Amino acid sequence: MSAAFAATARSEAAPEPAALARSTAGMVTSPHDLATRAGLEVLRKGGNAVEAAIAIGATLSVTYPHFCGIGGDCFMVLSDARGNVRTLSGAGQAALDPPAYRGAIPIRGPGSALTAAAAVDTWDQAFEFSRKSWKGQLSWASLFERPIEYAAKGFPVTPSQRFWQVFQSDNLKDWPDIRRIFMAKGRIPEVGETLVQPELAASLELIATHGGRDFYEGRLAERIAAGLKKAGSPLTRDDLARCRARDEAPLRVGYRGGELIGLRPPTQGLTTLEIMGILERFDLRQYPEGSADHYHLMVEAVKQAFTDRNRYIADPEFADVPVNRLLSKANLDAHARAIRMERARAWPHVFQAGDTVYVGAADRQGNCVSMLQTVYFDWGSAVVAGDTGILWHNRGASFSLDPASPNVLSPGKRPFHTLNPGLYLKGGRPHLLYGTQGADGQPQTLAAVLTRLIDYGLDPLSALARPRFLLGRTFSDSRDSLKLEQDAGPEVFARLAERGHEMSPIAAQSPLAGHPGAIRIEADGSMTGAHDPRSDGRALGL
Repeated sequence: MSAAFAATARSEAAPEPAALARSTAGMVTSPHDLATRAGLEVLRKGGNAVEAAIAIGATLSVTYPHFCGIGGDCFMVLSDARGNVRTLSGAGQAALDPPAYRGAIPIRGPGSALTAAAAVDTWDQAFEFSRKSWKGQLSWASLFERPIEYAAKGFPVTPSQRFWQVFQSDNLKDWPDIRRIFMAKGRIPEVGETLVQPELAASLELIATHGGRDFYEGRLAERIAAGLKKAGSPLTRDDLARCRARDEAPLRVGYRGGELIGLRPPTQGLTTLEIMGILERFDLRQYPEGSADHYHLMVEAVKQAFTDRNRYIADPEFADVPVNRLLSKANLDAHARAIRMERARAWPHVFQAGDTVYVGAADRQGNCVSMLQTVYFDWGSAVVAGDTGILWHNRGASFSLDPASPNVLSPGKRPFHTLNPGLYLKGGRPHLLYGTQGADGQPQTLAAVLTRLIDYGLDPLSALARPRFLLGRTFSDSRDSLKLEQDAGPEVFARLAERGHEMSPIAAQSPLAGHPGAIRIEADGSMTGAHDPRSDGRALGL
């Protein structure tokens, strides 16, 4: 182990407290210190925001394996300094010959590994875009140097990884692949212990050497397909070859004189935009930040938007999703009128779990990337593709078997996706990069973060650290209650309960409240950024 590597490893074993990063030349943020440092290294070499984001995403695939990996999906919002925005929607499609499931789709095991993984193709397309449009100069292989190093030599296990492995301790007996790779000593590793993944290092070497499409059409694809078949997954080599991220124009909604940007269905980017479009109809500044009124309005806007989400959002190639109508003035006005300040609406919706990582990157030219990548549930399907070291996601478990559902499983269809990284344009230029982990909680967390950043003018670290809520069922509480971090204060709890909210306190800085990140870019090019103090991550600037 090199001296530099050992020093970095010691730093990660005892991460510094969350801090507000500042820069005038570039910034990156992620939920893991080593990943953020990998992105900063790319910026220091003259790399652009896309190159930095790929390096971060690839590193997280090694160092945050419980939440993301190359066996999962990825979504990007890309913008240059002038506000020219594109999105890459990397949702893997269902197998062409899925099993005849009975009752329900399994949420773990080979039956849940029924969709292709689009993360690597998303990076591949973004890299080509950056070379053509942003004059990217770094080599593809150079972006994988740190991920390969950490997979081959090891890295210190984070508190988050241990937390989620302990959380799933009752299920580990049924997950032989997780035990083999992530419990090499026959037990859950302690925080700071070194985790080595030589099989994953070899797979990353193939991607670095032969390009992203090797994952889908080359030697690596052969090994992935063989491993998945042996495990019992319905995915085939042909399913991998057909996997492509979509390059799409973004969705937009006006907010406080600027414009919020999101991804199209099958993501719930539409839902976040609806929530914020509803809140645009209220003058939040008349209500103190963190007050019962502030929380009540956010929660009630979430309820209105989720009604549309659960009814409509699915793969638009298979279902009619009335995007324009849902973001229309008439629909947003109607939802806003339905909100009563004195009374809470009932909450009848089903909770969906999910775990994800947020990555933000901005370079000295003003180009920026807002990105999320995921394996869906913590530890995904719990299936590793043979000897590749690649943990496969279980996003296909979000399909429905109800023929009346717009999200009903069909061959080649993309499932509903909770991931929705975003961007806020001010004066037509990028002003905020943001996104969060948290499945159903993502739009809810973003409503809290965005109102604090935009309406109340908080800096990124303060906005991320303030108490947040989560509406509906969670891993640990099956009630459809309003979970709120305790540091919101007893008066807020009492006032919300008076309006009919069923309140459930959760610990301050709870992992249930999501792990967002944010970067703010001012008109003069100065930047401030942070990652959630609830996570293991940080923002760093040049």
